[in-house]
Amino acid sequence: MRPGIVKHTKINSDCMTETFKRQEVVAARGVRVTFGAVKALDGADLVIHSGECVGLVGHNGAGKSTIVNVINGGLTPHEGSLTYGGHEVHGISAARASGVRCVFQELSLCPNLTVGENARIMHAELKGWAWRSRALSLVETQLKEIFPGHAIDCDSTVDDLSIAERQMVEIAISFAGIDRKPKLVILDEPTSSLDAGLAAQLMAYIRKFVSEGGSVLLISHILGEILSTSDRIVVMKDGRVVADRRASEFSTHSLVEAMGNVVREQEFSRAATARSGQPVLSMPPRRGHGLAFEAYRGEMIGLAGLGGHGQTEALLDLYLDRNSNWWPTRKREMAFVAGDRSLNGTFPLWSILKNLSIASLGQLSTNRMVDRAREETLGAGWKQRIEIRTPDIGNRILSLSGGNQQKVLFARALATTASTVLMDDPMRGVDIGTKQEVYEILRSEAANGRTFIWYSTEMDEIRLCDRVYVFREGAIMAELVGDEITEKNVLAASFSEGEAA
Repeated sequence: MRPGIVKHTKINSDCMTETFKRQEVVAARGVRVTFGAVKALDGADLVIHSGECVGLVGHNGAGKSTIVNVINGGLTPHEGSLTYGGHEVHGISAARASGVRCVFQELSLCPNLTVGENARIMHAELKGWAWRSRALSLVETQLKEIFPGHAIDCDSTVDDLSIAERQMVEIAISFAGIDRKPKLVILDEPTSSLDAGLAAQLMAYIRKFVSEGGSVLLISHILGEILSTSDRIVVMKDGRVVADRRASEFSTHSLVEAMGNVVREQEFSRAATARSGQPVLSMPPRRGHGLAFEAYRGEMIGLAGLGGHGQTEALLDLYLDRNSNWWPTRKREMAFVAGDRSLNGTFPLWSILKNLSIASLGQLSTNRMVDRAREETLGAGWKQRIEIRTPDIGNRILSLSGGNQQKVLFARALATTASTVLMDDPMRGVDIGTKQEVYEILRSEAANGRTFIWYSTEMDEIRLCDRVYVFREGAIMAELVGDEITEKNVLAASFSEGEAA
């Protein structure tokens, strides 16, 4: 569970040496990149010096991922210059030789290989006799340094790890160095699958890495992380840099406004109606102890607790209890919004429209034939309502930024006739403006009788729920209602008495 974005304060930073500040690690100046008629970057400038953490923020589709791909060497700019340490070179090999590493929002580990074998892919210098043991030692050492107390088995294949563990492994591999540490590590939404404790450990390590002369480009929609960890913040909008100032000059309010969004201070009022009738979903105590689960019509139910304590498994059990996992039905009782969109959400070779409409084909069909006009109307309506940033909904879904892909998954679920929607930490990589729009849609749908069951690692989202079940070690250990839903109560229920002490 991560705390709200407004509680963080600036911790680090003003102790950087002037020597670190003057050394350019990477400099992108006047960069332009176009994809057809779309200007992904429109004369953007981004300079990163040694010994600083630069926070990069902006709405989905602002150009953040594109400029990361330019700096990472994966994309050659159509105009502008790119230099590493003052030398203009291009390509992934040149970037890696210059000490640039990148942890992408969509994790890139090979699932069929072990953790050590994945380290060998990233570090080609791991070769010769006993390279496996050296790779294993490299990752284990780095994991302990960044995430002390972790319980990851580095002999495992990546496919056996949870998404949080995969994220931790990829971060550790990127920060690791055999002969020398990297000069710049780019972290794109690095805490999107991590709970509060793991996120705090990573932010602490970033500050340590920067204090020793390393550089970090931190991209996150968790604004508290940006404000508390960055030395300088760069704001992008529509392919351009619209603000570049010291982090101490920003507040949450001014940062959101610089991104082009409006801060909404008020929280949604929770459902005031008493629970009545039969629950629409129920589940007996899990693992033979704890509390039973119930959800009633029109409620927003939150699943909270530390990551990996059974929340996702509970959602899957609820879904499979009402839906066949292989036989399609014409009328869907339940929809599911996946958090790991690359693994469980998107069909990467399909268009945006087909990814959106796939769950609604029953209601879009006549005599088992899909009515294309109705399908296009559905897609156009949700494109506008949830602001999917694309010139053509017929484009492939991989043409979208990660956050916009997540919007498509929301639209897919909400466009169905399902009376219950299950959501597995669905806001990964979604900007604050879109989050506010989605919150309004969810509350409106709940007021009309739709039930939402929502696992989230962010406390701001848990506070929006009517009731919250807190998980610990696979079981529900507490139920919080209304004003009881506070960070203090959630954390207290997340630990046993011995752990809390």
